[in-house]
Order: sequence, then C-alpha cells, then structure tokens
Amino acid sequence: MKKTINNLMATIMVVAIMTIAFTGCKSKPKDADLKAAIETALQANPAASGTTVSVDKGVATLNGQVADEASKEDLGKAAAGIMGVKSVVNNLSIAAASVPVAITQDDPLAAAVKDATKDFPTVTATVFDGIITLKGEIQKANLQKLMMALQALKPKKVDNTQLVIK
Repeated sequence: MKKTINNLMATIMVVAIMTIAFTGCKSKPKDADLKAAIETALQANPAASGTTVSVDKGVATLNGQVADEASKEDLGKAAAGIMGVKSVVNNLSIAAASVPVAITQDDPLAAAVKDATKDFPTVTATVFDGIITLKGEIQKANLQKLMMALQALKPKKVDNTQLVIK
C-alpha cells in the first residue's frame, strides 16, 4: 500500500510540474505572423499604399512615403496596436507637395489673346497647346506693345516668325 501511495504521489508531482512548465512557457508570436497582421491592419488605410513593413524580434519597422503627418501617425499607431508588437520604428517620410507649373489653358488664353490683338486688325493669332502663333503684318513701332501684352498672358511661347514687320 505504501508503494502505491508513493507511486500515486510521484505521478501527481510529475503532472503538477508538467502543468506548471507548459502554462509558464507561452509561445511568442513569430515575426512573419506579426508582419502579416500589421500589413492586414494597414491595408484598411488608403494612406498605406507604397509603405513596407518589416519585423525583427517583435520590433516593427515602417518604411515608405505618406501624404501628411497625420497619416504617418495613424499608421504607426495601427502597427503598435497589433498584439505581440514590442515597438514600432516609424521611418515613414512625408512626400513633398508638387508645385504645378502655371500655364494658361488654351480657351481662356485664346480669349485673352483675342482681346490683346483687337487693336491690331492686320494681325491674327491662334493658340494651340499654350503657344501663341502670330500671322499678318504689323508696324515695327507697334510690335513691342503687342509682344508685351501677349507675354503678360503667360503662354508657353509666342511665335512671331510668320509675322511681317514693316
């Protein structure tokens, strides 16, 4: 009977030690799983297009460009909110705003050219793709006045090679 009690106690001790050992060793999430979870979370945000994610030992790194500071912060918070992410290195940069070149569109430019050339009945002007082409005849004394008026409209170019100057 003593032997049975000892065997029972030994079995209980082994089961207790194994239970403690297995419950104390929680498995950590793998970097690949964290990366997939972060990418899934970021896909919900349209600002995340063009960004990349890498994870090393639970530390997530975000790279790429976003439109503004708010998007950068939002994406960083979304990555940090994933269970198992230890920290986030937010290397996202803010894209520089492009400044468009100011070129007057053809229709408004054509109307302005028509107005500028109304005092010169012997000159005709056409506008195509932002380029003003002059044809006809003009007095040399009036050429500078006409050219100044047309240049003030900010076209791509004023072509006066077909204009006869008297």
